[in-house]
Amino acid sequence: MNFANTLNEILRDNAKLDRSIFHHESGDSSREVTFAELHERALGLLHLLQQRGARRSDAVILYLANNEQFLDGYWASLAGGLVAVPVATGISDEHKYKLLRIAQQLGNPWLYTDRKTLERLEAFGREAGEEAAVAALRARAFLVDEIDSLAHHADLLIPSPNDTAFIQFSSGSTSEPKGVVLTHGNLVANLRSVVQAARLTGADNALSWMPLTHDMGLIGMNFFMYAAGMNVHIMPTELFIRRPLLWLQLADRHHCTVLCSPNFGYRHFLKVLGDRPVDGMNLKHVRILFNGAEPISPELTEEFLERMTPSGLPKSSMYPVYGLAEATLAMTFRSAEGTYRVVHFDRHHLGVGEAARVVDAAAPEALALMGVGTPIPNTEVRFTDEARQALPAGTVGHLEIRGPNVTSGYFQLPDVNARVITADGWLDTGDLGLYHEGEVIITGRAKEIIFVNGQNYYPHDLENIAIRAPSLELGKVVAAACRPNGAEADELTLFVLHRGSMEDFLPTADAVARMVNEHAGLEVAHVVPVKRIPKTTSGKLQRGLLAKEYLDGAFAAEMAEIATLRAQHEAALADTSAPGAALACTAMEQRLKNIIDAAMAPKDVGLDDNLFEVGASSLVLIQIHEEVDRDHPGVVDLTELFDHPTIRALAAHLDSKLG
Repeated sequence: MNFANTLNEILRDNAKLDRSIFHHESGDSSREVTFAELHERALGLLHLLQQRGARRSDAVILYLANNEQFLDGYWASLAGGLVAVPVATGISDEHKYKLLRIAQQLGNPWLYTDRKTLERLEAFGREAGEEAAVAALRARAFLVDEIDSLAHHADLLIPSPNDTAFIQFSSGSTSEPKGVVLTHGNLVANLRSVVQAARLTGADNALSWMPLTHDMGLIGMNFFMYAAGMNVHIMPTELFIRRPLLWLQLADRHHCTVLCSPNFGYRHFLKVLGDRPVDGMNLKHVRILFNGAEPISPELTEEFLERMTPSGLPKSSMYPVYGLAEATLAMTFRSAEGTYRVVHFDRHHLGVGEAARVVDAAAPEALALMGVGTPIPNTEVRFTDEARQALPAGTVGHLEIRGPNVTSGYFQLPDVNARVITADGWLDTGDLGLYHEGEVIITGRAKEIIFVNGQNYYPHDLENIAIRAPSLELGKVVAAACRPNGAEADELTLFVLHRGSMEDFLPTADAVARMVNEHAGLEVAHVVPVKRIPKTTSGKLQRGLLAKEYLDGAFAAEMAEIATLRAQHEAALADTSAPGAALACTAMEQRLKNIIDAAMAPKDVGLDDNLFEVGASSLVLIQIHEEVDRDHPGVVDLTELFDHPTIRALAAHLDSKLG
């Protein structure tokens, strides 16, 4: 398959194809946007942006939750030589702080958003003392709500392959986000290699629930599939969270052949599936199920495939991959033939410069790692020592990459670029790994290694052990090394997602520490409750950020309360008080209490209990909002639950809006 040299030429040429993007807003309804319509809408929106004053090379922040509107803005920006900057709207203050930090770096960007999102941003600015920063964005905001016609079209600009297409920023609300600069040439180079390696054709059908602000969602499962000339199906991430089974039901219904999910998606799907049969689902046609975006769990992969056997999902469809934003997206793919491979290594011999030892799967020191294939065409991977000298196969080292798909650097960070990119183009990914029998295997992140008792330990290995404790799962436990001032060695510290009371947390803390001690032979120094687990835009856990916050005293109050409770011999006690003692006194309060108690069973939530203090996760909030929206369609949005986090407050808010 031949491609042009820029994304804009692909937009132009694909307008001639009889293909579409399908936006699935529910299981029964979808909106079809043909490739020709996408082309016309992009040029129509570009005309309006140019009327407002947007010019070539201006940055445009895409700050939209609606996938269809997001793609219009993305292609309109590219069509005019503008630099697209995707930023997730999110529902927390952390997301808003990130937006402001990015805008500050960009200087004077345009903001493409909708009225409601902008109003919430302005309210945040007033509360957080960021009025000036928000006002600067407001002055250059282009609102979807103000579009009345796309009848007039701008001319499509054909840029140089060296021109910047967009900038993918990492997470960073408390620190400065790093912007990976990607050119048209980077994107087309990665496209060509991926299409060749995965054998993508226009006969394929793609389906994705990954957010478009994530590089796997935007580049991997949207742009690459669109450029390959196939029909593309998109379901909103929020819909997947509410109804994960719909993901594979849609794959069955629309005969989709290319799917994707990180660990989180497989685990969430299995959790909701429970004991229900999948006999009525036919997935024999799925030929690629990309597995990446975070460290791959071999155990979870096996569990998912085993559970889906009755659906006919081929084991050969599981496609472990390795990539990162700095590589545009993809660097290594499993071979198109055969199936994936799991290798068991001695976890005590995986330090940089060490020859890895393969052991039996049943050995107590065995660490299961997934092979992620070989470098895709026209790319290079090597493993190096601390002096950045190449190491032989079988030896653990720093993973470095090179190729036409690799970024030339981070936005306005010359010192960082000089440190991580060599003169001959090798970029240090920050990951560790090795070549084993010709295949790349990732062992972990260099800066996250935990060094205890003279041995190296990988955080994700300890996390996979910790999640065996009751009520825990991947993504809810983070292992990190913390070295307090004056300490002579690292202390193994586990951070556990928890939004309830400290009394409720103690049994979990004890179970997690006991599990790691029993299975890894390590003493856990601290188990810390946290209300959020930060991740990068690529889905990678920010272990270092949590460790820094802990050492800076961010969790001192919680740890002091835990110490007091332990001293009083109450560590094993659950909170047996009746938080729901206050009785509902209005019909709205009673209805909301029924909804919230069902979502948070077996907890009995009182009228004045703060949802976040009694352990409501983001998934639970989405379930609550879905039920409220079913009773009162369109009256409140999800973010309003943050403003009214008790039953009594939310009931009053609903009553006031209903008049």
